[in-house]
Amino acid sequence: MGRERTLWLLLPRPLRQFPADLTAVVGITLLTILVATVPVIRETPLRIGFGLVFVLFVPGYALVAALFPEKGERAVEESDVDRSGESGIDGIERTALSFGLSIAVVPLIGLVLNFTPWGIRLVPILLSVGGFTVIAASVAAVRRWELPAEERFAVPYRQWAGATRTELFEPDTQVDAVLNVLLVCALLLAMSSVAYAVAVPQQGESFSEFYLLTENDEGELVADGYPTEFVAGEPQSLIVGIGNQEHEPTEYSVVVQLQEVERTGGANDTGGEVTVNNREQLDTFQTQLDHNETWRQEHEVTPQTTGEDLRLVYLLYNGDVPANPTEDNAYRSTHLWISVAESESAAADES
Repeated sequence: MGRERTLWLLLPRPLRQFPADLTAVVGITLLTILVATVPVIRETPLRIGFGLVFVLFVPGYALVAALFPEKGERAVEESDVDRSGESGIDGIERTALSFGLSIAVVPLIGLVLNFTPWGIRLVPILLSVGGFTVIAASVAAVRRWELPAEERFAVPYRQWAGATRTELFEPDTQVDAVLNVLLVCALLLAMSSVAYAVAVPQQGESFSEFYLLTENDEGELVADGYPTEFVAGEPQSLIVGIGNQEHEPTEYSVVVQLQEVERTGGANDTGGEVTVNNREQLDTFQTQLDHNETWRQEHEVTPQTTGEDLRLVYLLYNGDVPANPTEDNAYRSTHLWISVAESESAAADES
C-alpha cells in the first residue's frame, strides 16, 4: 500500500488532481482507439460498444464539461450578486447536452476531414474526434481548478451509490421492494438483449457483386466507355470486379466467352430472344475472397472470332465450373455487345 502511495505521489500534480469523470472520458477515448485498431480486438463486439459511446456521448460530455465547470445548483451569497447568473446545469441537462453536442460535433469534424488529404477514414476520425475530446477535457479540468473547491462540478459517485444501495436493500414498503426487483430484472433483460444483438447480429441478404469497369483518361475506374470495336488477335483491357457479401469465404470462378448469337424481337439489350449459335471460350480464372472483400483484376480480351453484334460474356460461378458453362447455370453474368474485325495481315492474305 505504501509503495502504491509513493508511485501515486510521483505523478505530476495536474494528473493527480485531474477530475475522475474527465479521467474516465480520456480513458474511454484511448481504449476506443485501441479496440478499433488492434487486429484481434477490432473484430469483437467491443468495437461496437466502445464506438457508440465514443461517437454519441464522450465528445459532447467533454465539451459540456468545458462550458459548464461549476455545479448545477450553486448557492449564491448576497455579496455575490454579480455572479448570480453563472449557475451551472444539473445532471439531467448535462447528460442530454452531452448526447446532443456529440451528435452535432462529430459530423462537423467529419465535414472538415472531407476537405483534407486524409478524408473520412477510420484512423483520421479516431485521431480527430479523440484529439478534440482530450483537448476539451483538458480545458474543462483547467476551468474547474480555477473555481473554488465547493463550486466545482463533480460526479457524486458515492452519493449515487449510497442512494442506490438504500433504495434496493432498504425499501420503505414491500411494494417498493417488488418494484425494485422488477426494475433490476428489466434492466438485466434490456442489457442482455443489447449484448445479444451486438454479439450475434442478424445476417443480411447473401449475394455477390459482379461487374465490369474501364479506366478513363484520369486513371479512374468507371462503368462507362466500354470498348465495342475489336480487331481479331489484338487485346483490349477490361477490369473485372467481384464483391463477396455471402457472409463466408467464397471461391469464385470466372469464364469468359465470345458468342455468336441470333437475336429476334429486340436489339441488343432491349428484349427479345437470343439464340447462341457458337461459343468461343477466351479465358477462365479463379479467386477466393473473404466476406466483405472486393477483388478487381485487369483482363485482356483477345478475340479470334470475327463478326458484328457478337456477345462478350463473363460468367461467375461459386466453386467449380460446370462442363458446359452457360448463362442459365451461372451464378452471375454480365456481357458487352462488340464487333470484331479481321486484322490487316489476315485481310491481306485473303486478298
